[in-house]
Amino acid sequence: MELIFEMTPLLYAGVFIFGLLIGSFLNVLILRIPPLLEFEWRCQCNELLELQKDKEKRPPGIVAARSKCPKCGHGIRAWENIPIFSYLLLRGRCSSCQEKISPRYPLVELTTAVLFVITMWHFGLSIQGISGLVLVSFLITLTGIDFDRQLLPDNLTLPLLWSGILLANHDVHTDLSSSVFGAIAGYLVLWSIYHLFRLMTGKEGMGYGDFKLLAALGAWMGWQMLPLIILLSSVVGALTGLIMMSTGRLQKDQPLPFGPFIAAAGWISLIWGRELMDFYSRSQAFG
Repeated sequence: MELIFEMTPLLYAGVFIFGLLIGSFLNVLILRIPPLLEFEWRCQCNELLELQKDKEKRPPGIVAARSKCPKCGHGIRAWENIPIFSYLLLRGRCSSCQEKISPRYPLVELTTAVLFVITMWHFGLSIQGISGLVLVSFLITLTGIDFDRQLLPDNLTLPLLWSGILLANHDVHTDLSSSVFGAIAGYLVLWSIYHLFRLMTGKEGMGYGDFKLLAALGAWMGWQMLPLIILLSSVVGALTGLIMMSTGRLQKDQPLPFGPFIAAAGWISLIWGRELMDFYSRSQAFG
């Protein structure tokens, strides 16, 4: 194992393949977590209101249930579930009913693999690098769910927040004090913007999941990174919204999930945040 780790090309190739496999699993999480949550919420509401409902079938679980074609119910065989390769071999269609397979599946796999390699390249084989891969996995999952359902589940954002504080206790990505204040400030900043926007317009501009995601990133990277994350996510989100509106893909009153932009800004800040802040400081000094 030490020989493999010393051979950089083999290490990165292994990280890329590992990223493809994790990306395939993240596709499952993105697809199955929201229905499971909604099922649990309905059960809790029925119990609270003492409603007698016909017993609803539980949605497929995360690990045990076999993947199936959503149209014909064809069970996905092992050779049809190889990241990217199976999609290309099947030419993007179900082998049974020829229904088109969403290109998002290989895109998530490839994106995960590429981000894994960049993260490992930046941090090296270290606790920072391994924990960075965990953060990437959470951010990709949250991005996919928010795009689909405009939902950032607590069972993902809260463990991400607490794990950031736990890592900070060992000075992995930041110190404990910066982490705690980052979590508090990250939540309160968007919470304040949310309530100010609602008072001014009578509308809700974002969800509480966005507050918790920014709090989690503050816990991982410290309060010092929050201005950069907020700036990057706001600029990219605004530009994306304008482009989508100009092309007719987004209506004026149609909500655009903000979580994916926070997640993207968080990853950029994790990898290049220090460099970007140093560049800004130097430009201000010379300006």
